[in-house]
Amino acid sequence: MLGSHRLLLPAAFITSLGNNIQLIGAALLLVQARGSMLDVGWLFIAVAVPQAVLSPYFGRLADRFDRRRLWVGCDVVSAVAALCLPIGLAVGAPQQTLVYASNFALAVVAALFVPASAALVRERVPAPELRRFNAQYEIALQCGMLLSASIGGFALQYFGSTPLFVFNAITFVASGLLVLAVGRGARRTTAPVEELRPAITPNRHELPLGALALLYGQGLVVVTVFNALLPVLVVGEWHRGAAVVGVVDALGGAGFLLAAMVYRRVAVRFGDLRVALAGFVAGNALLVLQPLFGVSVLMGLVLVGALVFGQARIATRSLLMTSVDESRVGHAFGVANGYGLAATVVVMLIASVVTGRTDTRYGFATLVAISLAAAILAAVWIRRSTADRRAAPHGPVAGPRSKVTELI
Repeated sequence: MLGSHRLLLPAAFITSLGNNIQLIGAALLLVQARGSMLDVGWLFIAVAVPQAVLSPYFGRLADRFDRRRLWVGCDVVSAVAALCLPIGLAVGAPQQTLVYASNFALAVVAALFVPASAALVRERVPAPELRRFNAQYEIALQCGMLLSASIGGFALQYFGSTPLFVFNAITFVASGLLVLAVGRGARRTTAPVEELRPAITPNRHELPLGALALLYGQGLVVVTVFNALLPVLVVGEWHRGAAVVGVVDALGGAGFLLAAMVYRRVAVRFGDLRVALAGFVAGNALLVLQPLFGVSVLMGLVLVGALVFGQARIATRSLLMTSVDESRVGHAFGVANGYGLAATVVVMLIASVVTGRTDTRYGFATLVAISLAAAILAAVWIRRSTADRRAAPHGPVAGPRSKVTELI
């Protein structure tokens, strides 16, 4: 099964595509029915809350049990949950209740999928390939997320909701089959997770995991709140069709593909940490301009913004994955994912209230202000940790390290 781990890339893409087709399609249904950013915000909050609460615990499960089976199990349960929405709509069940319930169920599954998939990548991918594979994997996730709006927008406008959500269920089945084809693999670590302490690799300069989790979570905040703001901006305020949302996000997907091509050269020259921090700052600078100049300018800004933001996401994923021992990768990503989605709930509520009282321009600006504050906090945290370590006469300072390890 040499090289079979590469089947994880299309599996990740398809799973991400399916999850976000459901979410974006549901958001578009709510916008068309009522047009309220608050309704869409509550939908994304219903998705974020269970993941924020459950991800740290499910991350521990990903370090205890077979990660491949967990991934396949997530896809099977997701397919069933996805089918419940079109079946419910066909029999005349309340649309809003169905939308919230089905997406809540998918969110619970995603709380396990995120740490299990990250742990399986670390387990199966050889160390020399890990950086390149992380770039490809992150792009697979983000392209699935962004292209979901293209498929969701076009399908909802021209074919209706039922075929869209049935296709969504099929994507989960296809992902599960791909992961099964990867085959079984021997775990490299057999000791119980409680007996293992996180080992920060030397090439990462012992970066504080709390700061890395903050950067990783910031990426989740930006993507999720952007996906909530976009249909309100394009459909609700600019009165364009859902297909326009699809075109915009397709350009975002193209930007992420370009990011994958550029990342390896940029990271080798500047390092993952600089790429992550600079990419988040530049991406936010472009984000605040997106709702100001109409659809044509929005498309160009989304393309360029995805290019720089995508590199930041890849760099952050690589930093987080290589900062802990393989046996604890699942829990580390569970904590980072949980934090990111908890922050998403707060930011989504704030952006929803601001947008509801003003318009999406101020919603975008609010998102940018909070995201920049998080990036600055992470940079200061890392800088202070590095300065403390250099000042210590006999290695790292025990106090800050112990606080960081408590986070995972």
